[in-house]
Amino acid sequence: MTDQERQSISRHTLMWLLITNIAILSPLYEQITLWSLAICTICIFWRIGIYLGKVAKPPKWLVTSLAVASATTLTMVAGKIGLLTALVNLLILGYALKYIEMRNRRDVRAVVLVGYFLIAFTFLQLQSLASTMHLLIVTIINTCVLISLYHDKGSFKYTAKLGSKVVLQSLPLAIILFLALPRLPPLWKVPPQNKAQTGLSDKVSFGDIGELTRSSALAFRATFDAKAPSNNEMYWRAVVMEDYNGKDWTQNARIIDTQQNAATPKDITFSASNNTPLTYTVIAETSGKHWLYGLDTATSTDRGIQRLADYTLYANRPITQRRLYRVTSDDSQVMDATLSTKERKINLQLPSNSNPKTLALAKQFADNYSAADARLNAMMNYFTEQPYFYTLKPPRVGEQQIDDFLLHNRAGFCVHYASAFAFMARASGLPARLVTGYQGAEFNPTAGYYSIYQYMAHAWVEVWLPQRGWVRFDPTAMIAHQRVEQGFDAFFDPDSTYLMDNPFSALAYRDNALFNQMRLQLASIDYFWSVWVLDFDSNKQQRVLKNILGEVSQTKLTIFIIISLLIIGLSIAYSAGLIQFHRSSDKHLNAYYSVCKMLRLRGLPRAHHEGPQDYNIRVSKAFPIIAKDFDKLTQYFIAVKYQNSSLQAKKRYSRLLIKQSRWLKINILKQRLALDKANT
Repeated sequence: MTDQERQSISRHTLMWLLITNIAILSPLYEQITLWSLAICTICIFWRIGIYLGKVAKPPKWLVTSLAVASATTLTMVAGKIGLLTALVNLLILGYALKYIEMRNRRDVRAVVLVGYFLIAFTFLQLQSLASTMHLLIVTIINTCVLISLYHDKGSFKYTAKLGSKVVLQSLPLAIILFLALPRLPPLWKVPPQNKAQTGLSDKVSFGDIGELTRSSALAFRATFDAKAPSNNEMYWRAVVMEDYNGKDWTQNARIIDTQQNAATPKDITFSASNNTPLTYTVIAETSGKHWLYGLDTATSTDRGIQRLADYTLYANRPITQRRLYRVTSDDSQVMDATLSTKERKINLQLPSNSNPKTLALAKQFADNYSAADARLNAMMNYFTEQPYFYTLKPPRVGEQQIDDFLLHNRAGFCVHYASAFAFMARASGLPARLVTGYQGAEFNPTAGYYSIYQYMAHAWVEVWLPQRGWVRFDPTAMIAHQRVEQGFDAFFDPDSTYLMDNPFSALAYRDNALFNQMRLQLASIDYFWSVWVLDFDSNKQQRVLKNILGEVSQTKLTIFIIISLLIIGLSIAYSAGLIQFHRSSDKHLNAYYSVCKMLRLRGLPRAHHEGPQDYNIRVSKAFPIIAKDFDKLTQYFIAVKYQNSSLQAKKRYSRLLIKQSRWLKINILKQRLALDKANT
């Protein structure tokens, strides 16, 4: 080990280490388990004590024991928290323990290297524009630790400025590589994390959707290529549930099996319609689930996405980061023009001894209306004929949930009405299933896209009819038509729903025109970041390179990369002082020489051995128009550079010199023709 490696860590570096430790761990708060956070906190306070000289560095045996205990504990709980989360916590704990155990500069460099690795991992998880800017600042702070090792006598401001400069200088290179390198598929698969996610589930009961109405989190965004459908037509299908046990609706086992086997749906029948299919782009937020969102019979040709037998979109890998995909929808398509015996049985099945009063009511509908359409219309109208209420705080129900809701409480939200309608349809002999997804959207006129939030989660029913396939019925529209036609906010007060747990959400300021415009502008910037950066695939890469290079070829691309690297290298070398263009840092010399340069371009160069007075005489003879002004410039220059004047006098002559130089350059430009004539 060299003497430099043995040098102790300066207080300047220790201060930056304190800052970077907190900065790097702060974005990972969702990944850190409670006891890992406790150990990290202890390490931070221990390091503060070391910095203040209050405590000594911990012995190696203690740090080693903590490391072994942490690794053992994480191995034991990896099944519960997920393999990836366990590995991240192990790395975080190693980072924190190494942080208090550091003894020389080599240890500092190891900590900084692990810090860069944690920053890169965080970017894989958080890729929004705000998170990227945050991580850029964290990267600068981590770089400042390295700079402080070699500039330990520098001020805090100097280190911060130099660290920012170093990181920002690397951005052009990153942009060039981003544009030029081939877009390759991931080299590895990130294991799923066992952590709670806000969003829909593959099981729904009476209270589930109501919980989502308290969340203002973004679910996904959509941009339509042509005219978008109206709000009451925006039913974003996500999960179809066919099994009902009297309490919960769940996906049928055959759908779950086909998800694993990458099955495709049955043949699709296209009706004779003049409807133009909708084409649009969806950016799904992180959900940790496989399902995606689409209108009606949505299809997508994007890699890694399939359409299941129930006509929902399914991603082969969980959505662990923002996912952009293209969708085509056509409401003229018929979902299952024919129904197999097995599927009919599944969608008619009801639990035994379940909701006898609702069964009796459904039998009355079947007896009174033999035609399916008339029966379904009567069931829908039943909700308007009876005193039903739409509320997010319904009364409690007992074991016979639908009986209690439909015939006693008569108050609930979408899941209550959808469950009751699906139950009655099945009980009357019509195959029915529950669909969960989102209804409606908020339009952003700044960028022309639609935002769908978690509080817009909704449930409705699909009933199978001969030749028409699965047809959507939404009994909620019979009770709260404003909720469907105008959106969630037209029916519910935000303060009692999605703002109750999120009082500081940006959605709370929608009524203020100025703040709402700012919110939409910032959301638009983040949207374009997602479209142009996070989804920069090979097709977009080719379009951008074609705009820059014309016809893209390997030779042109190689030349483009080489020239870009040369320009970047020269810029960095110049900023580092490795290359200079012989421009003095003395503002007085620059002011005087800039005028001399203009005169040189007009045929009167100043010789290297020529003094200011001698050159002044030649200028006066050659250009009498500016003789008086140039004489003043010369006298001010001599007074500043060569006369032994007082400090106050030098400041005065300095101001006069700068001012006279600016005036003389302007005057030379104005008198250009006259000077050229005089010189001739």
